Amino acid sequence: MNRLHQKYDKEVKDALIAEFKLGNKMEVPKISKVVVNTGIGDVIKNKEYGDQIKKDLSEITGQKAQVRPARKSVASFGIRVGQPVGLRVTLRGERMWAFLDKLFSIVLPRLRDFRGLPTSSFDGGGNYTIGIPEHTVFPEVDLIKSHPKGLEITIVIDGKKPEVKKRLLQLMGMPFTKE
Repeated sequence: MNRLHQKYDKEVKDALIAEFKLGNKMEVPKISKVVVNTGIGDVIKNKEYGDQIKKDLSEITGQKAQVRPARKSVASFGIRVGQPVGLRVTLRGERMWAFLDKLFSIVLPRLRDFRGLPTSSFDGGGNYTIGIPEHTVFPEVDLIKSHPKGLEITIVIDGKKPEVKKRLLQLMGMPFTKE
């Protein structure tokens, strides 16, 4: 079991139950999945760069990246239906916990001028999305071979109350900005 997963089971659940006076452990929100996306529309014309980004994303997440095709044709962008425009990886279970542990403790502190994550990135359902300008901050990426691309990381949390979901991420070690 991953270090972050153990922390969730042994400390965070009990802290949330005490702080929000939840009835039982089943009311505690849990992280169900992490989705990592990147757009490859501009580099797909160069097959070498596209393959390298796919390889990098697979190494970062520990899981093979899925190529996402365009659903609509957009003439102004030169995109046709079915043309590859992005990569996606959905992480669950131990791979998800290992990725989050690496994200909180290694990757986010390596970002230039990092002062914490905004609390405004929660959507209406209480899921949290992080934008990373360059995927090269991950330790698995070879800086010489890689073409820097941005990543979008969405943490999907099961539960009902958004304030409890936010507190869950704080207790897990997500570095939010001071408000």
